[in-house]
Amino acid sequence: MINLILLFPILAFIILALCKKKFLNNLMINIYAAVHFIVSTAFCLNTDFLPMWKPCRFFAVDDTNKIFLMVMSAVFLAVAVYNNGYVKKETSLTKKLRHYTYMVLFFVFSMTGAVLSNNLGIAWVFIEGTTLASAYLIYFHKTKHSIEAAWKYVFICSIGIALAFVGIILMTIATGSLNSLFYSDLYNNAPLFNHFWLQLSFVFILFGIGTKMGLAPVHFWLPDAHAEAPSPISALLSATLLNSAFLMIVNVFRVMVFSGCSGYARIMLLVMGFLSLFITAVFVYHINNYKRMLAYSSIENMGILAIGTALGGVGMLAAMIHLIGHSLIKGAFFLTSGNILEIYGTKKIKSVTGLLKTDRRTGWLWILSFVGIAAFPPSVLFVSEFLMVKTMFLEKHYILCALFLLLLTIVIYGLAKAVIGMAFSSNKEENATEQREKVVLDWTMYLPQIVMLLIAFGIGIYMPRGLSETVLMSVAGF
Repeated sequence: MINLILLFPILAFIILALCKKKFLNNLMINIYAAVHFIVSTAFCLNTDFLPMWKPCRFFAVDDTNKIFLMVMSAVFLAVAVYNNGYVKKETSLTKKLRHYTYMVLFFVFSMTGAVLSNNLGIAWVFIEGTTLASAYLIYFHKTKHSIEAAWKYVFICSIGIALAFVGIILMTIATGSLNSLFYSDLYNNAPLFNHFWLQLSFVFILFGIGTKMGLAPVHFWLPDAHAEAPSPISALLSATLLNSAFLMIVNVFRVMVFSGCSGYARIMLLVMGFLSLFITAVFVYHINNYKRMLAYSSIENMGILAIGTALGGVGMLAAMIHLIGHSLIKGAFFLTSGNILEIYGTKKIKSVTGLLKTDRRTGWLWILSFVGIAAFPPSVLFVSEFLMVKTMFLEKHYILCALFLLLLTIVIYGLAKAVIGMAFSSNKEENATEQREKVVLDWTMYLPQIVMLLIAFGIGIYMPRGLSETVLMSVAGF
């Protein structure tokens, strides 16, 4: 089953190269998304329905990455459905769209490999692969700003990947004579590792992979890349790529816990987490681009994941719940921003007025996405953030708790100011002088957001037993 989702993109490449038909572009993305979702669901349900399935030494599904795999599959399926309507509006040449399809398949393949890898070195290789694939997707529109964003992304993330590689080398020094980077070997032998080299390796890996995750102060690529990428790609970047990097950090953090160096690692995660919230709180008021605004929101939520991981216990549980909710809601948010861009033809917040009157469905999706990301009940993010606040309060981290709530409040106000203004405000002078041509969007550009938001709000009210057990198993050992 693992081979199926890893080898399918290669088969799709061959088919697209041999048969250069336009309809095959969307078809291959849809088929891969469906296969990915079916296989991921089978893993989560512990169903081995394919007789040729065999365990793989380098790739495996465990209690932790199961959550990441399922979230990735759900978001990718939603993006694939949305992409059907999005590409209809795209006037690019067939060759350009075929290259777009190649890179989407390669991008998801790389993220899947990073999530399923049970070897630190192999995971690093696939994380590097995500950089190569997504750089072209960010540059897809080939504008001045998109090429700047792509180069900035490649430059910063390449430095981050290099730092992570140094961290892996330092990890091998810390392991002594172990000579293995398989996570199971690292966990079992962690108490024997040299603490000095292990702590030093964690610094490099956290800053290196934290670059891909979008943690401050190594987040600089993220606002530009999200703002310039096509909306379906922005959704994948925020809702799946950042998670893939986070999983690698989680696995290394587990090594720190088993080795007895968790206190050192927790402090670093807390610092980067709160710095991410602070950066978002500062910049969210000075943004005139709604896609950049959503990108800063992603930085904030990655900071929340880092804080939950540092807290451990219930905090780690809250982080996993937050990961699910953020991926679904932010995916819906970015896809809805694609609708707004199609309707208004601009990314400027001040240029978007009367969204509810112009397109009621897009307007309500925009508002509900904000309600979800702001963690208002019944959003599942309310549950995760409440658990984090409760954990900080019970552990007597009163100052951290107050700072956490203050920064979240500032960010929510900044987002609300923009979202409400876009949805409800009306510029009468502009409406009187400019007759905007009505844009009719395909139904596939509404359905994915509706489904993702329903799930995110639904599990905020009631989390199915199977999902809750899977989340609990994913945080064992923290």
